[in-house]
Amino acid sequence: MRKKHLRLILLILLSGSLFGQYVDIPDIVSKVATSTGNYLKLETGARAIGLGGAFTAIGTGVTGIPYNPASIGYIKGMETYFSHTEYMVGISHNVLAYGARLTGSDYIAVHLFWLDSGPMDVTNEIYPDGTGEKFNVSSKSLRFVYARQLTDRLKIGMSLNYIRDDIYTVYMQGVAFDIGSNFDTGLYGFKLGMSVTNFGPEVQYHGEGLVETVPDSIDPDGQLHKVTEKFPLPLTFRIGLSNDIIGQESVFVKSDIHRLTLAMDGIKSNDYIMHGSVGLEYGYGEFAFIRMGSHINHDTKGMTAGGGVRVNMGGSALSVDYAFGSNSVIEPTHQFGLNFEF
Repeated sequence: MRKKHLRLILLILLSGSLFGQYVDIPDIVSKVATSTGNYLKLETGARAIGLGGAFTAIGTGVTGIPYNPASIGYIKGMETYFSHTEYMVGISHNVLAYGARLTGSDYIAVHLFWLDSGPMDVTNEIYPDGTGEKFNVSSKSLRFVYARQLTDRLKIGMSLNYIRDDIYTVYMQGVAFDIGSNFDTGLYGFKLGMSVTNFGPEVQYHGEGLVETVPDSIDPDGQLHKVTEKFPLPLTFRIGLSNDIIGQESVFVKSDIHRLTLAMDGIKSNDYIMHGSVGLEYGYGEFAFIRMGSHINHDTKGMTAGGGVRVNMGGSALSVDYAFGSNSVIEPTHQFGLNFEF
């Protein structure tokens, strides 16, 4: 028992040391708006949002890919997922994902995220109220994921992420990488998740909108090409813990019907201060679920809540989930998700 206590203390100290390099950075140095592709940090998945985004250690299946690619190591057969979220003024984003277990220890998945602004008016200095032409701003992220179960307690995963922004006649595209792990510590039922996401080279915008015709230009084609600055992607490090306080696998309170799971995440990105999230999920018979969560030390994100049902159908299962998220600068968001396991 003393050895278990010592190992738990070492685990906590190790988790803290991973963030130690940021302790001396004052909160005022937030570096907000110093990266591009910030839609990559949008929380997706109704279950994850209901838990306040605390999904690095608790995430299972394709919904956990943006938080930790090792999450697909929990897929039992095949799995598909779709979700839709509406923001204000016609902005929306969607997720479509598919994952499969290839062998007893190998897993693959594809995860597509796309955000759309809805139609907007094209304006210029001559027609400030609109030329009559419309355009959309769209952002896309396509991840190809591979995970492997190394032992009965350790899973690792990685993904290649193709990203692209289209803003009228201007675009940005690039690639990034994610890597993550999920480890069953064997200490009082705690699971430890860690991930680094959006690791890749700097990107910049190109396109016709950055080209102007200049009659007196010495350029042979008579055009001036504007060169935009390069910006980094929102590199993000996450570390999370989860524990079944009540449940079949709980070391605290055993129950075959009720489950109460606690999830906690610490998050540090290259363009924001250290922040975190915490969530609770109650499950009744692994059929009905209630979730609540909160963001910690974040200037806009607040409380979240949600729920869902999971219906077993022989060798397959269908899950329908809903999540509500509050925000201090925009209207509350509502997300619906549909997950099918087969």
